[in-house]
Amino acid sequence: MTIFLNNQAKELSEPSSVSALLQLLQLEQQRGIAVAVNDQVLPRSNWASYLLQPNDRLTLIRATQGG
Repeated sequence: MTIFLNNQAKELSEPSSVSALLQLLQLEQQRGIAVAVNDQVLPRSNWASYLLQPNDRLTLIRATQGG
């Protein structure tokens, strides 16, 4: 199954939740992360229950500090 993560095609071998994808990317426990699926922000409380569908477009944003 192909999804698009920040406009890059990513192949998943099986259906996956947003939470499982972020675990795979070693990002789930990081703070300051926002996820949008198909241009809709997905609250962190829904990451575990939202199952990705073929051709879903995810936007992953990480907050950074700067000065």
